[in-house]
Amino acid sequence: MITEMTNKLVRRQALTGEETAQVMYEMMAGNTSAVQTAGFLTALQTKGATVTEITACARVMREHAVPVAAPAGLLEIVGTGGDHSGSFNISTTAALVCAAAGCRVAKHGNRSATSSCGAADVLEALGADLYLSPAQSMAVLEETGFCFSLPNNIIRP
Repeated sequence: MITEMTNKLVRRQALTGEETAQVMYEMMAGNTSAVQTAGFLTALQTKGATVTEITACARVMREHAVPVAAPAGLLEIVGTGGDHSGSFNISTTAALVCAAAGCRVAKHGNRSATSSCGAADVLEALGADLYLSPAQSMAVLEETGFCFSLPNNIIRP
């Protein structure tokens, strides 16, 4: 399925929501190789993802997300990354400033893909444990007012 859908994307044809979801289910189940996954995602990005394709991907990933009981009033900050702008990691800086000001902040992020450092790189350099379970993250949030989660700590195949 993934090869057929990758070829369709290479031909610059949009996928239906069902086609996109089927490929995502294959990926989330671990039934695709890293090369197949990279090829599919590259073809999708090169073609330009449609709202239908993005929505289908998000729906499947949400189905695989570990539920987290977030407290009321929690501020959630995430940067988009990958903008090739050469800017610094403003979302992580903003999250830490907000937490220092007394807000309870959950930050999501990853390692750098296109810049010198992503949120995970910054926080790891500061000594943060990046591999906490959702329950451990909530305990850290309760204690410090700040927590960080890598996507693969909250989205499981």
